[in-house]
Amino acid sequence: MIQEKLKNLRKQKGLSQEMMAKILSTDTSNYSRKERGETRIHDDEWKKLAEALDVPVEVIKEENNNFSGNLDNLMHNDHAIVGNVNCYNIPSFIIDSLQDYVSMLKEQNELLKNKVIELSSKLK
Repeated sequence: MIQEKLKNLRKQKGLSQEMMAKILSTDTSNYSRKERGETRIHDDEWKKLAEALDVPVEVIKEENNNFSGNLDNLMHNDHAIVGNVNCYNIPSFIIDSLQDYVSMLKEQNELLKNKVIELSSKLK
């Protein structure tokens, strides 16, 4: 749910509802209603919220990949993403980029292992 994502991102950034209300030039109770989905968030407000949260509007509104928790336990497409970062709502393009990067690192690791084997055999 978009409102839950908004709330999670706000908390992740350490922002209070009072701070978000000030960003939107409204009172805290009105912002709270917006965050709960009881009141509409207008396009200009989405832009302000995204700027305050330092994410694109699309990331807040994206309904896919609503992951939360520790990356140590996160599995995606049979690949483990290892880390120790608390995060919420990881966009699919970031997951894909991380998987590509991990694959590249694995390939480089294999090349280096082979090179070590090759060099150690020359030393014998």
